[in-house]
Amino acid sequence: MSINSIFQFLVPKDKKFFPLFEQAAQNLVLLAETLHEAVNAPKEQREAYYRKIEELENIIEDIAHRTNLELSRNFITPFDREDIHALISAIDDVADYLYGAASRMRLYQVEKITKSIRKMTEITLESCQLIQIAVADLKDMKNLKGIADACKRINKLENKSDNVFDKAVADIFENETDVKNIIKYKEVLAALESASDKCKGVANVLESVTVKYS
Repeated sequence: MSINSIFQFLVPKDKKFFPLFEQAAQNLVLLAETLHEAVNAPKEQREAYYRKIEELENIIEDIAHRTNLELSRNFITPFDREDIHALISAIDDVADYLYGAASRMRLYQVEKITKSIRKMTEITLESCQLIQIAVADLKDMKNLKGIADACKRINKLENKSDNVFDKAVADIFENETDVKNIIKYKEVLAALESASDKCKGVANVLESVTVKYS
């Protein structure tokens, strides 16, 4: 029996890891949606969004913790243990940086949300939605092309985010005269750019898993 056949035999029995991956991906999309809604909301309404983002980040962190506990308890896993750890950690990293962006806007009391910030949250939301799609396809490994296509789109979105970030920072230095505002905006933009980069990290793990079992 080939490694892939063994994998296919084991997948239907797994009732621990794939549900955790799907919960993490679902909550990641909710977090990204909430952040995008926050930057499009009036400043007096943002606090409620920030609190929800913090709750969602804690939920994802708890899912990552539970996944690692399951790794320590289970000898048989649906795919390589290091890949399971890498995948859940990568999803958690995205959540951390999205929360970091929201936290900076909250702590620094950023009142005016720029078009660049809105655009970067939109890009990251799309990437998180693609992560959710790819994670769902990971369950039975029957749609490897779908996973590969999602990963390619995530990589393109990461490049797009880099371009928005570079132009936004250049614009800040050119047009903003208040040093405090320069620091505030650059910190928020950097966190969003890092979140997009971490989405690419998730895609890299997913691609690695599919290559091993294709």
